[in-house]
Amino acid sequence: MGLEIKKSEFTGQEFERFTSKLFHNLDAFQQLLQRPGFGEGDATVGAELELYIVDDQGRPLPVNTQIQKELGDPQLTLELNRYNLEYNLTPVAVSGAPFSLIEREILSVLETLNQLARQHNGRVVPIGILPTLQRCDFGLHAMTDLSRYHALTKALAEMRGETISIKIDGPEPISLRANDVTLEGANTSMQMHYRVSPERFAASYNAIQLVTPLVLAISANSPFLLGNRLWHETRIPLFKHAIDGCGHNSGKTGEPDRVSFGHGWVRHGAYELFAENVYLHKPIIPVCRRESARRLLAEGQIPSLFELTLHQGTVWPWNRPIYDPGDGGHLRIEMRALPAGPSASDMMANAALTIGLAEGLCHRMEDIIPALPFHTLEYNFYHAAEKGINARLMWPKGPREQLTRLPAVEIVKELMPIARRGLHAAGISKTEAEHYLGIIERRLDANTNGACWQLRQYSRLSRSMVKRRALRCLLEHYIENSLQNRPVSEWGNI
Repeated sequence: MGLEIKKSEFTGQEFERFTSKLFHNLDAFQQLLQRPGFGEGDATVGAELELYIVDDQGRPLPVNTQIQKELGDPQLTLELNRYNLEYNLTPVAVSGAPFSLIEREILSVLETLNQLARQHNGRVVPIGILPTLQRCDFGLHAMTDLSRYHALTKALAEMRGETISIKIDGPEPISLRANDVTLEGANTSMQMHYRVSPERFAASYNAIQLVTPLVLAISANSPFLLGNRLWHETRIPLFKHAIDGCGHNSGKTGEPDRVSFGHGWVRHGAYELFAENVYLHKPIIPVCRRESARRLLAEGQIPSLFELTLHQGTVWPWNRPIYDPGDGGHLRIEMRALPAGPSASDMMANAALTIGLAEGLCHRMEDIIPALPFHTLEYNFYHAAEKGINARLMWPKGPREQLTRLPAVEIVKELMPIARRGLHAAGISKTEAEHYLGIIERRLDANTNGACWQLRQYSRLSRSMVKRRALRCLLEHYIENSLQNRPVSEWGNI
């Protein structure tokens, strides 16, 4: 959905043409996967960092278009709402010190963007959901004026109704109604891209699915929406409700949700995930190119599979398979569940833990899958989002891999040696592994993360301040700590 398109209204003939090309692309993708040497190459890791722009009062500042034009960097793109930006960080080789390289780039990008934002009396901040948001910050007036977002709003309205309901429980439950997708724009994330070979794809994808609830629990950073205390990672239900609609229940209607944790363990490889999305989900943005995937394949070239990749961008699993025609064509796994923030060092520690655990457990997936039903894994994911670092998850334990309910913190602590081995096996230096896993270990020892810190500070401040002032004060100290790039385990009380 990063593609800019020229219109937001489409004819039935355009949908028919797109659907035809979509299935042709799927056939071509299957052929590509069978081509000797396809997808081979060194593993890489990259990231997309989404950011808020706020003014000197900690309120959303709608100047993303101006900042993008002033920077003139193609890696900086516009997000759904006018107070959000996304920076596409440079992919790096996994071997060596990849997380340090990305962290340095994040810090450089934040410094540059803050310099530009200051010209508009603003700042940028990496945070899952801005705690100072108000209802007036949403609506068509807040949406970035690009055709793709107008097309998305129209398509989703036709799919699940003009008005959607958003109901999220928690200490202060919230119930909202909306006519557009801008509430989804409240979510900002750090999306990691991990390149894997086709032959390892199934095991790698399943391993990443397995560990996502664990990392999500100890990385939560989105406890507020419109000033209400909700889930520790409120991004998860908010995104689902804003896209699929709160009233949509696949268990009752039989219809697949476009936002999901998936439909089961992967059995064979990447093809089945792409095929699922083609067969289960109707196209909503039918933009075509003239490219013939069949002709390019016959000529020994690599097709872009434009329609297939565009369609993938309109389905939102929390871990998404990616096809990229670059570098001879390759596959990636996009990890979309983790929030932006609190600091660059925290985000890279989360990435290191995810990849370390996935690499360390990858070879054990055939033994783990029978012991952990997919619906239990899905439960782990949503429970981790709701309870955060306090979550108790179902986990195979003991010589017979018996499912046991355990604190997420305890599970991660026990798996740290596996994460270390996984990082070393991926070619990551011992110094790099120790640095970032050390950040995780100190976070576990302190029993805190971004969500815990925000909730703790709000509890203290709200004793002497009204809600809006307490949230604003909380945010100011959050920004100060974040800009200093201090891991959240080291953040003190206000």
